[in-house]
Amino acid sequence: MSLESPVLDIDPLIDDPRTRIVVCCGSGGVGKTTTAAALGVRAAERGRKAVVLTIDPARRLAQSMGLSELDNTPRKVAGIDESAGGELHAMMLDMKRTFDEVVLQHTDQERARAILDNPFYQSLSAGFAGTQEYMAMEKLGQLRALDEWDLIIVDTPPSRSALDFLDAPKRLGSFLDGRFIRLLMAPAKVGGRAGVKFLNVGMSMMTGTLSKVMGAHLLRDVQTFVAAMDSMFGGFRSRADATYKLLQANGTAFLVVAAPERDALREASYFVERLAAEDMPLAGLVLNRVHGSGAAQLTAERALAAAEALDDLSEPDDPGAPNDLDDPDDPETADAADTVDACPAADNPSTTRLTGVFDESAENLQSVGIVDQPGGKAGLRTADGGEGTPSTDSADTSSPESPTSSPAAPVPAQDPEAGRSANPDPLDADRLAAGMLRLHAERMQLVARERRTRERFVSVHPDVPMVDVAALPGDVHDLEGLRAIGERLAQGQPTAA
Repeated sequence: MSLESPVLDIDPLIDDPRTRIVVCCGSGGVGKTTTAAALGVRAAERGRKAVVLTIDPARRLAQSMGLSELDNTPRKVAGIDESAGGELHAMMLDMKRTFDEVVLQHTDQERARAILDNPFYQSLSAGFAGTQEYMAMEKLGQLRALDEWDLIIVDTPPSRSALDFLDAPKRLGSFLDGRFIRLLMAPAKVGGRAGVKFLNVGMSMMTGTLSKVMGAHLLRDVQTFVAAMDSMFGGFRSRADATYKLLQANGTAFLVVAAPERDALREASYFVERLAAEDMPLAGLVLNRVHGSGAAQLTAERALAAAEALDDLSEPDDPGAPNDLDDPDDPETADAADTVDACPAADNPSTTRLTGVFDESAENLQSVGIVDQPGGKAGLRTADGGEGTPSTDSADTSSPESPTSSPAAPVPAQDPEAGRSANPDPLDADRLAAGMLRLHAERMQLVARERRTRERFVSVHPDVPMVDVAALPGDVHDLEGLRAIGERLAQGQPTAA
């Protein structure tokens, strides 16, 4: 049974002025960054003022957009066709710098300096689990608040599981706003010696244990960091909640990006279900790197059978087998021998070139074959002055016995390909054809495997719009490549599963 999914129309999605945020999400290595960049290029050239926020640290995206580098500040992309009134900016998330901006924005200068110089904060901002995802959402909120672009395209962070993108901001917010942090912050909130003495009775035992587990220096750094960030803890959770509301708004569209592979589509299935549970708007699924064939009517089985048949034809004959041409009793062999004996080529030099049997009186004969002759080699020269008789201007100078021979004309350089036979070995052609058929069979097997994988996804999520993006022969490294991806996104049709 053939299953078909609804078609995902990309152009109406990015042309709609009500669409303000497009989030490309999915597991790692499925082409999210390239998809986000291609969407940005296409949207800008169709009249939108777009910005692409990428998390990919690789330089290939910056190079494909003609930028020397990408950083935490949006940079305008040159080479975009702005005739429709659009433009494109691009930026790459700098996780630590974004965290620093949050600190500077929500604290005074003195406290901000204490936080930025704190060793625990430096470790937290550089590599704490969930920090990258949380800062991506912080940057998204900043870009949306600026209102300088009418379309923001987000490339979500590469992660082991696509669900980390939704979970990490809440996890980090809960950590910074949790009981453990508030417990460490309690001494700083109690004023006076009496409060400190009261807390020291209960806190000394806990801090002593934590010092053994965490180390005295680390615990002191954490307490200093917590005391300095006291005024910010409530803001982390409130901003996380505000970002979630922004992602749930009608102007946001999620695009799940996947490859036609089992693991990638399994992650995509989990993500579709999670988005539905979180009441977030799903636009559809982009199935990247789909393979096809220009000769789909030739199945893998037929191609393999034809290759095996060609292999049988190209196998060498058994040297011990009788040769039909050597059988004198075979009437066909006798007729062939009579034809050769009756060939008039030896008596008629003018037919020499047609039959391949040469007159021994022709001067252009050698035991090893035909020899180049000076004077242009216009034809065969015969001793009886036949059709190929040389003129007096080009007398034969190959004989050393001629005292009046003129100096030989220079012989042109020989083409190294000239010695090869004009007709290729049919056995080689058969082997080449068999190899091509096997390559086609492998491609058709891959196409069938991808179709089955896609069919399983469609059977579980029949209402999810999909678009198939055919695989390119090489990597995308410039704006033309991104435009080609954009065209395939807009024109791709989901194939019957």
